[in-house]
Amino acid sequence: MSGETWTWIGVGIAVALGALGLFLLASSQEEGRHARPGRPRRDVFRRHGEEAPARKRVAVVVNPVKFEDLDAVRETLAKVCDEHGWDEPLVLETTEHDVGFGQTREALEQGVDLVCALGGDGTVRAVGEELVGSGTPFGLLPGGTGNLLARNLELPVDDIGKALAVALTGRNRHMDAAWMTLDPEDLDLEDGAGENSTSGERRHAFFVMAGVGLDAAIMDSTSEQLKKRIGWTAYVPAGLKNMFADRFTATLTVDDGTPEKKRSRMVVIGNCGRITGGIDLMPEAEPDDGTLDVIVLGPRGPGAWASVVARVVTKHNGTDKALERYRCQSVGVEVDERQRVQVDGDIIGEASRLRVEIEPRSLIVRTASGRAAG
Repeated sequence: MSGETWTWIGVGIAVALGALGLFLLASSQEEGRHARPGRPRRDVFRRHGEEAPARKRVAVVVNPVKFEDLDAVRETLAKVCDEHGWDEPLVLETTEHDVGFGQTREALEQGVDLVCALGGDGTVRAVGEELVGSGTPFGLLPGGTGNLLARNLELPVDDIGKALAVALTGRNRHMDAAWMTLDPEDLDLEDGAGENSTSGERRHAFFVMAGVGLDAAIMDSTSEQLKKRIGWTAYVPAGLKNMFADRFTATLTVDDGTPEKKRSRMVVIGNCGRITGGIDLMPEAEPDDGTLDVIVLGPRGPGAWASVVARVVTKHNGTDKALERYRCQSVGVEVDERQRVQVDGDIIGEASRLRVEIEPRSLIVRTASGRAAG
């Protein structure tokens, strides 16, 4: 064949290859326009006639007294659950005689995947106590003045919707539970202390701090109405009123060691370190370190108080007679005069003897970050 013939053959092959390339390009673009972005829906792989998996369900134990418009709260909860593919929430209201213990047991009996507390620190403590060792995750929703456990875990404390989204989608973190047991001879308990709790009236779980003496007196004398109006600063007048009350003698037995007598105004046992107002009272405390942090506070006058405040604000871990620190797995406290006792802000009455022990990593809490449950 002539050279001209070969030329025309080459041109024909080039045109054919070009047309093929254009066809393939157009096909890929057409497919891309109609392709579904992202991962395929689960039902794409579901066999014909196979039912969709049941949606997860959360129970919310709510203190209705904390909210003026509970219907609006219910709507928010339902909306957030639907947005994240969860079923309609099971909302259980606390009562004057059951602050969350029985409601939590009811939620567990119904087989929910998550239980949230929506109320103050007392609601959180009651729900958490029933969830210890259950294996069911615990979600924290803001509804009180302090929201201390949520603050220590750096969870949302000003938006119920955001907090619920974290509870539904966050990671599981195993944290410790602290247990206070009152001496059987101490009969002077608050009416309803531990009422409806599985653990009884003398054994109380807490997750932030418990205290004997001054801190309990401050909480007991702070007006609930004032807390609603001005928040945590409502504790300041009560603190000024009680800070120079008579000291008492406290005998501490740390980890079953030798008992030590201390002149004190209060003994605080902590699982977390941050208190009201963002003050880091126990800088070394971690909620999942299997350790209790103990403070014995006994300043005598204004100068000693000023020194204590300065050390707390600067997170100074030194110790002296005005502020002594201990780290342990258990501690016994005996006082020479009966003192008020609080657990996570709940006044449970007066006592002269008590013991606190740590139960490591026994409560699963949903957090935005942090360690995943092992």
